[in-house]
Amino acid sequence: MTTAQESLVGGWTAYHALTPQDQKVFDEAMRGFVGVKYTPQLVSTQLVNGTNYRFKCVASMPPSEIVWDAIVEIYSPIEGVPHVVAITRI
Repeated sequence: MTTAQESLVGGWTAYHALTPQDQKVFDEAMRGFVGVKYTPQLVSTQLVNGTNYRFKCVASMPPSEIVWDAIVEIYSPIEGVPHVVAITRI
């Protein structure tokens, strides 16, 4: 059963564990991204003309052991390749 927020177009879902589909979208959008390594922990989605994703990630820049949290925003169009819209350090 879905909540009203999950089925409402334009409404963001609560952050939740990634599904295999969420991970696939993240991997496709981040393909070729170099430098900082982002590891998604949770995701929130918004249904629009496609889907907006907000991935809560742990970020690091190997070989450094320093880590920080970040939000990686990705847009996945109905047809086409998902792409990164913004990355915000939190």
